[in-house]
Amino acid sequence: MKLGLELGREESIKITVTEDMYAAFEGEVIHPVYSTVAMTYHMEWVSRKIILPFLEEHEEGMGASVQLKHIAASPHGSVVSLTATVIELRDNFVKTKVIAQNHLGVIGKGEVVQVILSKESIANKLKQASIFS
Repeated sequence: MKLGLELGREESIKITVTEDMYAAFEGEVIHPVYSTVAMTYHMEWVSRKIILPFLEEHEEGMGASVQLKHIAASPHGSVVSLTATVIELRDNFVKTKVIAQNHLGVIGKGEVVQVILSKESIANKLKQASIFS
């Protein structure tokens, strides 16, 4: 990794809740609000934005864990702001805390862990995991 990634570094994104973000299973909408699945995706995305400027050409980040608490609903058309902050750095390990908020306040909190590996190492891991190798 390139130098410069430090504790406290932040990145933010804003999304508008759309129908494809609804809580649904097998195509059936259960609740017409921002789903936990969509929140997980956006927490990973905002955390990834933190590491992108620091990846070397031969490196890539991989998600290692996501923990989140979905606190409140956010309806169709509402704007959700997600902010990730680096809270732990160790070797190739980056942990962020993430807060998701809408117009009413905090709707989710979580932590995302990413591991920085060489692209070659990742390719080898994926090859080993493939049932077609």
